[in-house]
Amino acid sequence: MKLSDSLGDENGRGQLLAAACPSREVLKHLTSRWGVLVLMVLAKGPHRFSAIRNRIGGVSERMLAQTLQWLEADGVVLRHDFRTVPPHVEYSLTPLGEQAAVKVTDLADWIEESMPRFAAHWQDAEARAEARG
Repeated sequence: MKLSDSLGDENGRGQLLAAACPSREVLKHLTSRWGVLVLMVLAKGPHRFSAIRNRIGGVSERMLAQTLQWLEADGVVLRHDFRTVPPHVEYSLTPLGEQAAVKVTDLADWIEESMPRFAAHWQDAEARAEARG
């Protein structure tokens, strides 16, 4: 199958529900735990690698590098190498990345606002499990 055969419908939209649709890779990158957090950090402006890593608790250097590479390959992150000694590299969002950051930030905000409801559900589920023995 050619890439053009799987790119989407007649309007050029992706077909996320189709197994062979390449938009699933973009979905995986943008909505991964680290992808969402990188987009949220870069929505505040350009950052160096170490600054991104410092802002995102728990991300390994390897995972952050891989996430930035994926997002750069998808066209949502721009890597700017200033070609200086010592090396100075900054990451920023492309216009497409800025749009994506708005969407995933909305989801992240909803998750944070809904945490009391999630926590209550988890407590109820735990109580039901204990009651069943």
